[in-house]
Amino acid sequence: MYEYDFGDNWVHDMVIEEILPASQKVEPICFEGERACPPEDCGGFWGYQNFLKAILNLYSAEHKQMVEWVGKDFHPEHFGLEKVNAELKKLRV
Repeated sequence: MYEYDFGDNWVHDMVIEEILPASQKVEPICFEGERACPPEDCGGFWGYQNFLKAILNLYSAEHKQMVEWVGKDFHPEHFGLEKVNAELKKLRV
C-alpha cells in the first residue's frame, strides 16, 4: 500500500513482484493499472466524486470550470501505461 498526498489520503494498492539486491541496477516498470490519476488537490475521495459528477455531466453548472481546470483530454477511465513507464524511466536507479 502506498499513500500519496497525505492531506487528501489517497491510498494505492501495489504489488511487488520481486526484490533485488541493492547493488543491482534496476529499471522500474509498470505492467498494468486502472483509471486516470485524480487531479492534484481535488479534495480527496469526496472532492473527486464531486469533480467526476461535474466533468461527466455536460449540463452541470461546474462542468466548464472543471474542464478548464483539468484540461480537455482528461478521461477518468483512461490509464496511460506508456506515460507512466516514460515517467518511471526517468527514475532509473
